[in-house]
Amino acid sequence: MKELLVRLRPPLAVLAAGGLAAGLAARLAGLAAWPESIWTAVTLPVLAALAAEIVTSLRRGEVGLDIVAGLSMTAALAFGEPLAAAIVALMYAGGQLLEAFAERRARREMTALLSRVPRTAIRHRDGKLEEVALDLILPGDRLLVRQGDVVPVDGAVAAGVAVLDQSALTGEAMPVTMKPGEAVLSGSANVGDAFDLEAARLAAESTYAGVVRLVEAAQKQRAPMTRLADRYALSFLAVTVALAAAAWQATGDPIRAVAVLVVATPCPLILAVPVALVSGLSRAARLGILIKGGRAIETLARVRALVIDKTGTLTHGEARIADIRAAASLGPDELLRLAASLDQASKHIVARTIVAAAQARGLALAVAAEAAETPGEGIAGRIEGRDVMVGSPRYIAAKTGRALPAGDRPAGAVAVAVAVDGEPAGVLILNDALRAGTARLLGELRALGIERIVLATGDNAEVARFIASGLPIDLVRAELTPDQKVLAVLSEHKSGPVMMIGDGVNDAPALAAADIGIAMGAKGAAASAEAADVVLLVDQLYRVLPAIRIARRARTIALESVAAGMGLSLAAMIAAALGFLPPVEGALFQEAIDIAVIFNALRALRG
Repeated sequence: MKELLVRLRPPLAVLAAGGLAAGLAARLAGLAAWPESIWTAVTLPVLAALAAEIVTSLRRGEVGLDIVAGLSMTAALAFGEPLAAAIVALMYAGGQLLEAFAERRARREMTALLSRVPRTAIRHRDGKLEEVALDLILPGDRLLVRQGDVVPVDGAVAAGVAVLDQSALTGEAMPVTMKPGEAVLSGSANVGDAFDLEAARLAAESTYAGVVRLVEAAQKQRAPMTRLADRYALSFLAVTVALAAAAWQATGDPIRAVAVLVVATPCPLILAVPVALVSGLSRAARLGILIKGGRAIETLARVRALVIDKTGTLTHGEARIADIRAAASLGPDELLRLAASLDQASKHIVARTIVAAAQARGLALAVAAEAAETPGEGIAGRIEGRDVMVGSPRYIAAKTGRALPAGDRPAGAVAVAVAVDGEPAGVLILNDALRAGTARLLGELRALGIERIVLATGDNAEVARFIASGLPIDLVRAELTPDQKVLAVLSEHKSGPVMMIGDGVNDAPALAAADIGIAMGAKGAAASAEAADVVLLVDQLYRVLPAIRIARRARTIALESVAAGMGLSLAAMIAAALGFLPPVEGALFQEAIDIAVIFNALRALRG
């Protein structure tokens, strides 16, 4: 039934507009018997569709504000005001089309994300190319991504150079260039020459599929402000009927009651809130900020406290070589080359960091022989005929009998010692650096009304205090387990709505416990993205600022539209009850209010 009513909206609007114009033309032509019959005839189909919609809503247990529109059309026809009835019919049918237009305009960016989902991919198989459905692609498959194609699954460039437009995911307008071996996110568009991609994940597990699921969930949610309209529908209906009845009883003129009903349709409350909030969602999506629905954007606009994770959030979450302290006989590059050559035989995350650093410098790595690793301690082997050991300073001291001081290093930094031919040869200092501009970001959050900032991390207290030093942070809570992070979030509710920012699997429970959870979705864990209310599709923490500003602007515009629209409607109802606003003029006035309110709500699309 609902789908049928939706399909009937355009022809009903055309019928109402055509009938209204035809009746006016007949009146101007002096055909006195025709106008009222025409206006009555075009009102009845709209009234019938409205009655069906009201019945459908009542069966779901919902009292809709459309009842007022139904009463106004019925009363206008019953008391000989068919022109007013036809105008209300056009207002109702045309208003629904206007609402649909506004919703489409507001959802444009989110709809664009959904419309780009590829359905098939070109796969290399036995020396030939075949087009296959996405769900048939397996990790390790080699795919051809043609110019103009959307990358179907996460993977890495296997051959060629990829020039990718990632704006749909990150909001960044400039294309990025990827060389063989570099990771590519699904959902990126190939704006360069064709290249080969080696699939790393199933399509359902890839980045873009996750984004699509989040967008679909966001589009289904309703905001508390939108539900507010439903809760107050019955009260508004009662006030409208009471005012109309009082006007009729006081004057004995039923036309006064008709006039009150005609101007009482509360479209500002019905239309302004969802249009403004969806506009905010769409604007945020354009910037690579996925807000999961109206409830999330409304809560984001009211946050007063922030609980923030450290690793991968305040910091990059990736160890980097901060310093190389090598013996004079080797030099920094040679020390790094030998250590990285041996570390190719290890799967440890620190070893991978050292290898990546050496490759970034263009160092020629050798293949290790006789490599033997002591888990958690270090690795030993032969590189180009030399005995090399890489590991913790304690491991190297135990193997060589000589300690090599790491010297001063930042709190939280890791020292990796290297020995060559049985002699300590140097130390590599690795550090997870604080994101640039973090202090300014937290300061701007303070300026936006965040009254309390808490750092919650699983790292040790010394590292946490060092990271927090010089930052506008009120409290540092370190060495927390995931359930303790949840308690840290819950304890901050006394300050107002709490926002939690994190990226790891261990942050997911805390993100779900917060009033608004924000996940670093570009590199963060899938669990945190699913638990969060907002996902930053680009790995840039500062995008929290535009997210909050967009949310506040959308909420403010929604409230402004409701206040102005409802204020005008109530004033018009009083004027109609006092006889200053006849039904026809009242209907035209209400239509003007509806149009103004909807276009005002669309301002949330702009910055």
